[in-house]
Amino acid sequence: MKDTKHKLSSLTIALHWIVGITIIGLLALGKYMESNEAYALYDIHKSIGMIIIAFVLARVFWRILNGCPEPASNYSNIEHLTAKVVHWALIIGTVALPVSGVLMSGAGGHGLAIFGWELLAENIDPNNLEEVIPLNKTLAGLGHEIHEIVGNIMIIAIVLHFLGALKHHIIDKDGTLRRMLGKSL
Repeated sequence: MKDTKHKLSSLTIALHWIVGITIIGLLALGKYMESNEAYALYDIHKSIGMIIIAFVLARVFWRILNGCPEPASNYSNIEHLTAKVVHWALIIGTVALPVSGVLMSGAGGHGLAIFGWELLAENIDPNNLEEVIPLNKTLAGLGHEIHEIVGNIMIIAIVLHFLGALKHHIIDKDGTLRRMLGKSL
């Protein structure tokens, strides 16, 4: 079923909430890990981040096939432009965050695993088993910078998206939020 102005498909809704809630959770966990040097949580963060890539790609593929949903009502040009920019930031960010995380970890020599299932082994210095040797420092650094910058952009975009949803629901009363919760307009 394709999205219509009056109702979104169950696939659109499921992918939106799975990706949205997971990315919000990973952003919160990432900020916590960074602030508290909580190294024990990195494997969980990386594992969930790698799993979400499949859902993100499914969401992007579905969006390409299905197109963008029609707005529930008419808006000013500035509102329409703001919504487009925020939605594109969210779509690009949901791809860039996990991909840059994989690049950062893999190229940094830290390996890639999903809850213990090793996809790429850590590159441990045989002379010092406590030291990880980057496979490519430049790519690892690029992945780190992208991950950090896109993470901060995503936080702003998510807040704007949330505020926009509240505006639609409380002020406009146009059914946009109801539609994303599986209801018809």
